[in-house]
Amino acid sequence: MRQKLLSEGAKKLEYEIRNIVKKAEQIQKLGLPVYWENIGDPIQKNAKVPEWIKNIITKLVKEDSSYGYCHSKGVYKTRAFLAEKNNALGGVQITAEDILFFNGLGDAIAKLYQFLPPGTRIIGPSPAYSTHSSTEAAHANTEPITYRLDPENNWYPDLEELHNKVKYNPQVTGILIINPDNPTGMVYPAEYLHKIVAIAREYKLLLISDEIYFNIKYNEVNTLSLAEIAGDVPAIALKGISKEIPWPGARCGWMEFYNRKADAEFDRFCHALEDSKMVEVCSTTLPQQAIPLIMQDPQYQPYLEEKNRTIAGRGKLIASIFKDTPEVTVNQTNGAFYNTIVFKKDAFKSVNKNLTTGNPQTDALFAEWTEKPMPEDKRFVYFLLASQGVCVVPLSSFHSDLSGFRITLLEENKELLEQIFEKIKKAIKMYCRS
Repeated sequence: MRQKLLSEGAKKLEYEIRNIVKKAEQIQKLGLPVYWENIGDPIQKNAKVPEWIKNIITKLVKEDSSYGYCHSKGVYKTRAFLAEKNNALGGVQITAEDILFFNGLGDAIAKLYQFLPPGTRIIGPSPAYSTHSSTEAAHANTEPITYRLDPENNWYPDLEELHNKVKYNPQVTGILIINPDNPTGMVYPAEYLHKIVAIAREYKLLLISDEIYFNIKYNEVNTLSLAEIAGDVPAIALKGISKEIPWPGARCGWMEFYNRKADAEFDRFCHALEDSKMVEVCSTTLPQQAIPLIMQDPQYQPYLEEKNRTIAGRGKLIASIFKDTPEVTVNQTNGAFYNTIVFKKDAFKSVNKNLTTGNPQTDALFAEWTEKPMPEDKRFVYFLLASQGVCVVPLSSFHSDLSGFRITLLEENKELLEQIFEKIKKAIKMYCRS
């Protein structure tokens, strides 16, 4: 080509959550089962969408309006409903004009980092959710800037490190939180959130909160939404319907802009995001129309409460399976539907050098996958897949210097769930013995 077509930043677009699927498909081609613990899709893990939600969507499908374009910002009635829902919390007040719809949060996240000036950075948590960290790194043409979540302190953020990185990296213009967190399942305590807001206010930073899992909290743990704690700080909340309804295939997410008029630069940034959606015409209409009808239905809150109780029960069951596994640390999850299992520092000091999966064909695949040097947790994940058919994501793929892997709390079949995690436990024992 006459000129380079690919930017250096494109090399940072890594998504191991999906990449590992290619290897799992190789296992399937051998006629062997695969247990998918790599991605947060409730439907894939046997979740059933309630009939009352299906009935709402069925009625909308019969309405001609659900097939047309909507306003570029999103369906007005839905935006007005969401603004009113936010304002009832008593924090930052917004209107329908402060809400912007996207085709899923992946679309929203891509646009968010796309319009930042070159060299401008957003600091986010580590372990980092790949969509955020990879997109931010691609924008910056370098590795992401992160602050540490501490597995020895319930995965809470290291606020001293966050403050120092903000202070000594003047290119940092925003702080990202994911609350509840993916991949750890941690829920930010209110006092931590207030301190993060104070850092943003001190250094005149943008606050971003990914709240896609905000209504998935359990074990009587509470937190605060960004609107409740932002005060006068310019901020953006990221929300959607893919997890709680659940309707991931709807690809329906939105941004809420807080304190837009408090800073002219922030207001211009919001305008650019709106203009980008105008160029695309709009986001998908039907899922937006469904949001108020579903969320106002009297069955919705009981449905969420029951879902959260069930997820909490799975978390406790998984923790009990690993309680006598000294090679790993397992923290209690309180939100979202993930847990991050961390290998202890000495877990790999006597890795089994004569690993076999028990099948010559999967032995050959494992050898092929691990030909090149790689982090030890990634090698374990490949062994787990080859030997047990369980597909998880290595923690090193979440821009973390810890070794471990992420699992989900989604499997609806309790017997199958126990079977999957006993397989993981078995693989740990096989891998770490001398």
